Amino acid sequence: METAAVKTERNGAGGRDKRSKFVELAESRTVNAIRAIRVVGKLANKSHYEYTDADVKRIVQALTREIESLKRRLTDRGAKNEVEFKL
Repeated sequence: METAAVKTERNGAGGRDKRSKFVELAESRTVNAIRAIRVVGKLANKSHYEYTDADVKRIVQALTREIESLKRRLTDRGAKNEVEFKL
């Protein structure tokens, strides 16, 4: 079994830089994505907006598709880069 120290030695300084950059960007981008989802969630305020169950379903489906695409990309199973959404 390979230890973290062995992996670090094998990857050299560049491996640490790539890891720290990944962690930095993953944390920042994940926080931004969560905030964006919460902003979409504010549309639920019926005193300010009018929408149908079909609208809700389309929004949730679009977000779910993107989460599934994210899972595929992070597990090297490919994904599409285009953004598609219309009510």
